[in-house]
Amino acid sequence: MKLIKLNAIDSTNDFLKQLASTQELENFTVVSAENQLNGKGQMGSNWFVEPGKNLTFSIYYANSLDYVESIYDLNIAVAISIIEVLKWENIPELKIKWPNDIMSANKKIGGILIENVFKNNHEIQSIIGIGLNVNQRNYDNLPQASSLCLSSGRFFDCDALLQKIVSQIAVNLQFINENKAHLLWDKYHQLLYKMNVPSAFENREGDKFMGIIKKVLPNGKLEVEMEDDSLQHFTIKEIKMLY
Repeated sequence: MKLIKLNAIDSTNDFLKQLASTQELENFTVVSAENQLNGKGQMGSNWFVEPGKNLTFSIYYANSLDYVESIYDLNIAVAISIIEVLKWENIPELKIKWPNDIMSANKKIGGILIENVFKNNHEIQSIIGIGLNVNQRNYDNLPQASSLCLSSGRFFDCDALLQKIVSQIAVNLQFINENKAHLLWDKYHQLLYKMNVPSAFENREGDKFMGIIKKVLPNGKLEVEMEDDSLQHFTIKEIKMLY
């Protein structure tokens, strides 16, 4: 792992994408920032953190991909890896909230944003952005946010956590390379937040409705059982789960 540490940057994803466009990078090149000024989340949402108290980093990973439909395998490998490391750190009640939020006891403690660039010869270059609330304790106006410190009652070494997460991602990506992604999917569905539990959703028109998460499809769509017992499939842009 090659680690590039920055004091402050608009976005580690943007920095790493620019770096990858100008030079050849080795897999698991990591850019980490003490302070990210314009961090991005799903659907363009911002990710704000207190400087020096959290993990904000991006990982470069290039690989061949025979089937574009299997691109979501990478998302689940990353999410599972973070959960596994946090379990070793005794963080309680860990779950993955579709599509890419890391939860502890119904509070969001982290998020993932993966940006992919498709190259010739089936190669895909992925920038894996991870934000993890670690030692921050104040979340004014963010009632659904928490951190590892608040969940466990202790402080953490951010550098050590980063090393463990990157190492575990490398381990789990081997399952994909060895055509064993189904093993990751089994773990993913065991960790899926509110699976088989009646939950509130909102569509892009702002209409709210109740549904039950049944599974996530290989293409990343969420399968929801509606109130009329029908099964409908939604993309990230079409639906969001309400807390």
